[in-house]
Amino acid sequence: MLHYRTYEISPTTPWVTFIHGAGGSSSVWFKQIREFRKQHNVLLIDLRGHGQSAGGMWKKGDSFTDISKEVIEVLDEVGIKETHVIGMSLGTIVAQTMADNFPERINSLILGGAIIRFDIRTKLLLWGGRTVKRFVPYMLLYRLFAYIIMPRKQHEESRMAFVNEAKKVYQKEFIKWFSLTKLINPYLTRLQASTTAIPTLFLMGEEDYLFIPPIEEVVRKNKGFEFIKIEKSGHVCNIDQPEVFNKIAIDYIAKIEQRKAAIQLG
Repeated sequence: MLHYRTYEISPTTPWVTFIHGAGGSSSVWFKQIREFRKQHNVLLIDLRGHGQSAGGMWKKGDSFTDISKEVIEVLDEVGIKETHVIGMSLGTIVAQTMADNFPERINSLILGGAIIRFDIRTKLLLWGGRTVKRFVPYMLLYRLFAYIIMPRKQHEESRMAFVNEAKKVYQKEFIKWFSLTKLINPYLTRLQASTTAIPTLFLMGEEDYLFIPPIEEVVRKNKGFEFIKIEKSGHVCNIDQPEVFNKIAIDYIAKIEQRKAAIQLG
């Protein structure tokens, strides 16, 4: 089972599950834990091959569905029937896959640095990475991607947080995760259509230039989706602007909880 940590207030307090991106770990949420645990039960998870979770779990044909099932296994182990899910970067794909396959378990999605489609620049970048991934040290590739996605000086803390965590990931694990990006565009297009019933907030740094345009398009087409930009922030907006990120996310969860309570009252 995946490694996890919990902070529980009471059985009736809403759960919030945090899912990091590729190359990170649950430690990237260090600026969220204190605020969220004041009003929520918190579940932090290390995805396979990351943080303290075991590597070598890959089988041929494994996909985001298999990864999402491992997160659901943790929910079952802890006894969490339903949860709000906050994802970051590639973790947003895991979160959306959970909502697709287990919608009854997901109260809402808050997707930070969300990836919902790759444009031509990102496709070329990933194609180049897949071409050389077995010959070039993965940390060199990861540093390059980190600088392209988070290029500005104000992104330095978040960039280094992910680079330092990525050093703990073995090359074989990195290659497996990287391989998941190959068929990601058609998969994500289907996900957007299948998860429209789940309350979803896209919470993006205004300087996340690679990933904002497709989100703007998706939100225009789906009235149930919300989109907020955080000023002076890049891809990893939970680290760049934690106070703003925390307030917006906590307020959104409160709104969804109030809506759910109103429905239950009839």
